[in-house]
Amino acid sequence: MPQQSQPDRAHPAADGGRSVPVAVISAVDPVLRDALIASLLLDAQDAVALRYELVAESAALRRLIVSSRGVLEDELVDLDHPCHSCAMREDAVPTLERLARTPGIAAILLAPPLSAEPATVCGALRAQEDGWHLADAAVVLDAETAIHDLLGDDTLAERGLQWLAEDHRAVGEALAAQLEYAPTVVLEGDGAGAGAALIEHLRAPEQQLIEGIYALDARMLLSGRLDHMLALRRRDVRYVEPYGGPTGHGTWTLDLISERPFHPDRLLEQIEAIGAGHLRGRGRFWVPDRPDSICQWDGAGGQVAVGAVWRTRDDLPTTRLVVTGIHPEDRERVRTAFGRALLTEEEWADGLAPWLGCEDRLAPWLGERESAA
Repeated sequence: MPQQSQPDRAHPAADGGRSVPVAVISAVDPVLRDALIASLLLDAQDAVALRYELVAESAALRRLIVSSRGVLEDELVDLDHPCHSCAMREDAVPTLERLARTPGIAAILLAPPLSAEPATVCGALRAQEDGWHLADAAVVLDAETAIHDLLGDDTLAERGLQWLAEDHRAVGEALAAQLEYAPTVVLEGDGAGAGAALIEHLRAPEQQLIEGIYALDARMLLSGRLDHMLALRRRDVRYVEPYGGPTGHGTWTLDLISERPFHPDRLLEQIEAIGAGHLRGRGRFWVPDRPDSICQWDGAGGQVAVGAVWRTRDDLPTTRLVVTGIHPEDRERVRTAFGRALLTEEEWADGLAPWLGCEDRLAPWLGERESAA
């Protein structure tokens, strides 16, 4: 590709010294991720990539440091605790510090394992910045496979992408978490097709969309500062909202809102009708036997994760689910099931007193009332 002018990446550190920018690259497709990294390394030849790979049936990670000239390091790293944040703190932080002090290195591309959530990775790293700083986070997707990757029922285990044996997430859940966090979205393939339409429904307006791997240059990725709190807000279902998008390929988004809570029994009856199929659903809800809890709804690939994750303040919570799909029959099924799961107007008029001391039917999913939120 044509040689481009090198960006100014020498940000001042807190102590007035040099700070090396670090950009986090996420994906579920190793070919796309590696192609993007290779393009950026050719564009910024004073940069290196710090890449982590899962080692099958092991708690170890493979750490590679790569430049435009080839592989500089290739080592196995044994971890005390095989989780995303621990891996970043145990190995990535000291490695980033070492690379930032290395003469000739002016920028770093950090590629965590393909199944890692960038919110967790960046959250673990941001408090450790020393001679380096988080400049941006990017996710790369394929427009041709986006529908299957985001809405299909493949699991991480089936694709060899699970971090731990206990990681039962769908590929769509992992990819949606990457997409919703990243300020920069790189879409390879047909920008006018059905996959691109789905991405438009799921991405926020402030997220920068780059069409094509080779359209993203190093200056765009490495010259700023990552706004971690804004990225987290996009992931926070308390602030969920629909973004809209093209409907020519049949993609739709429902914004389902009510001041009423879900009826615990009817929620269990309707949860499959609301969450099953080729859908991405996010939002919050509450139930009348625990009015002090805001519960999370996070669904993709036919899987739905729920949990009581926040405490309310003075006001009662509200129920809001934003659901995106591609099949018209799913749209009406979801809308109807959502309405059926809510308290009726008559039940709501009775207030919350009838629910005091009742059996907690949702404890297996939301946790015990005493420890919820």
